Amino acid sequence: MSKTNVLICDDSAFARKQMARSIPDGWDVELHFAKDGREAIDMINAGKGDVMFLDLNMPVMDGYATMEVIRRDDLPCLVITVSGDVQPEARNRMLAMGALDFIRKPIDNQKLITLLKQYGIYTGDAKAVQRRQQNLITGASESDKLDAYRELVNVAMGRAGENLARQLGEFIDLPIPNVNVIENNELHMAFAEVNRNESVSAVSKGFVSAGINGEALVIFNDTDFDKIITLLNYDQLSTAPAQLEALMDISNLLIGACLNALSEQLNVSFSHSSPIILGRNRALESLLSNTKQRWDKIMAVEIGYGIKERGIQFELLLLFPDTSMERIYSRLVESEE
Repeated sequence: MSKTNVLICDDSAFARKQMARSIPDGWDVELHFAKDGREAIDMINAGKGDVMFLDLNMPVMDGYATMEVIRRDDLPCLVITVSGDVQPEARNRMLAMGALDFIRKPIDNQKLITLLKQYGIYTGDAKAVQRRQQNLITGASESDKLDAYRELVNVAMGRAGENLARQLGEFIDLPIPNVNVIENNELHMAFAEVNRNESVSAVSKGFVSAGINGEALVIFNDTDFDKIITLLNYDQLSTAPAQLEALMDISNLLIGACLNALSEQLNVSFSHSSPIILGRNRALESLLSNTKQRWDKIMAVEIGYGIKERGIQFELLLLFPDTSMERIYSRLVESEE
C-alpha cells in the first residue's frame, strides 16, 4: 500500500512542526510543507497533497483563496482547516467551500485522531511519540524564536477574535501578527499598521506569572466610537459615558481572552492588574510615552482587529521586556516535549 501524501500548509515554521509532530506514528505518510496557499496548490498539482492541513491567515494566498482554487479546479485533495481563527463564520465559510472539518490551534492530538478516524483517513494507533521525539525544537535561531512567538500570539489573537465576534455579532478580520524586537525609543515603530488618526484613546493592563511579565494596550481611533457604541447597543447613554463604557468593555474582552489563551499555551496563570486608561482623545505618540520609561528592549506584538463591513479598526499591542522572552520560549518548548 502506497504512502499517503500529507501536506501541511502554514506560514509559520513553528506551526508546521507542531502539526507534523501531531501526525500519529502508525499513519504511513510522506510529509510535505508549504508556507502559503500558492505553494500548496503547486504541490497538490504535483501529487503531494492527498490530505492537506490548511491554515487560514497567511501571506501571498490565504486559506480561503486556496480553498476556492481547490474547489474551482476540482483538485484531488482532502482539506482539514487548522487555524487560530475559530469564529463560527470562518468555520462555516471553509466547510461551505468543501473542507472536511475545522480544527482549532494548538492541535489537540486526541481530537485530531478522532477526526481522522471519523472520515476514514486513518484508523490505526493514536500515538505520536516517535514523531514528537524526532522533531524536538532545539538550537533555535532568533528568527525561529520570533516565528514561535508569532504563532503563540496568532492562537491568542484568534481566541480573542472569536470572543469579540460573539459579543458584537460581526465577523472580525484578523491579520498576521506583527512581531518586532525593538529598543525602547522605537516603540512608535511597532504600530506599522495603525491608522494614525489625530485622536485616539487607549487602555492598558499589566500581567505577570512565572517570571513572565508584560503590558497589553488596546487603542481606539476616536472616529470609530459611534459605530462601536451602536454595535454594543449603548446608544441610550450620553456620549462621554458611552465611549468610556465601550472602551473598557472591548479592552477587557480582548485583553482577557488573549491572555487566557497565552496562559493555556505557556501553562502559566497570569495575574492581571486593574485596567488603566492611558488617555482619551489624544495623539498616539503622547499615549505611548507612558510606556517608554520602564524597559530597555521590548518585544512588541501588534494585532490590528477590523470589522470591514462597519469600517472599524482597533489595535491590541502586547509588550514584553527582553527578560521575559527567553522564559516564554522555554515554556513553549516544554509544552512541546
